[in-house]
Amino acid sequence: MPYPVYIFDAYGTLFDVHAAVRRYAEQIGPDGARLSAIWREKQLEYSWVRALAGRYKDFWQLTEDALETAFALVPTVDRSYRDDLLAAYSRLDCYPEVPSVLRTLSEGGAKLAILSNGSPAMLEGAVEAAGIGSLLDAVLSVDTLKTYKAHPDVYDLVTGQFRAFPDAVSFQSSNRWDVAGATAFGFRTVWINRAGMPDEYPDLAPAAVLSSLEGLEAL
Repeated sequence: MPYPVYIFDAYGTLFDVHAAVRRYAEQIGPDGARLSAIWREKQLEYSWVRALAGRYKDFWQLTEDALETAFALVPTVDRSYRDDLLAAYSRLDCYPEVPSVLRTLSEGGAKLAILSNGSPAMLEGAVEAAGIGSLLDAVLSVDTLKTYKAHPDVYDLVTGQFRAFPDAVSFQSSNRWDVAGATAFGFRTVWINRAGMPDEYPDLAPAAVLSSLEGLEAL
C-alpha cells in the first residue's frame, strides 16, 4: 500500500448516518429526510460548541440531544419512534463498498483504524453490525480526550497509537471540516465527497477527492 497507516472517520464515511431514519421511512412519513438532516446537523453543531466551551458530553448524549431538537423542529414526525431511531443509530448500516476496500488495504499490509467523535459503545455497535472488526487494528474515540474534532489532539491519537509521523498516515473522511483539521495536522487527506458538496476550505485542500471509498487503494 502507498501508506502504512489508513485512518477512517466513522459517521458519514464508513457508516451511513441517515440509515436509522430510512429504516422507519414508511412509518415516519414524508418529513423523515428533513428530520434526519437536522438530527445530523445538530449532532455536529453540539460537538463543536461543547469542544469550544470545554463542556464535554459524550457523542451518544449529543446524539440523543440532537434527536430531541430534530423532533421539536419537525413536529409532524411521531416522537414515539424516538427509541427505535436511537436503537437503529447504535447499529448503523455501513456503505456497501466499505468491507471490500478495508479488506484490500489490510491484505496489502496497511494498518487500519477508525478515528471518531463516537463514544466507545457507539463505535463497538456499529463495527459489530458491519462485521468489519477483524479488519481494524484500532478503534480510536475522542472520549479518551473529552473533546472533539477538529482539535489537533484528536488527530495526535493516531500518531501515538501507531508511532508514526503524520505524513505516514492517509486520513479519509466524508466531512470536509474534518479533512481540513486533519490536513492542518499534517496527514495526507482524502475527502470522501459522497454528497457532491462544494469545497469550503480551499486553503486546507485534500490530496484527493473521491465520491466513495472505491479506488482509495490506488491513490
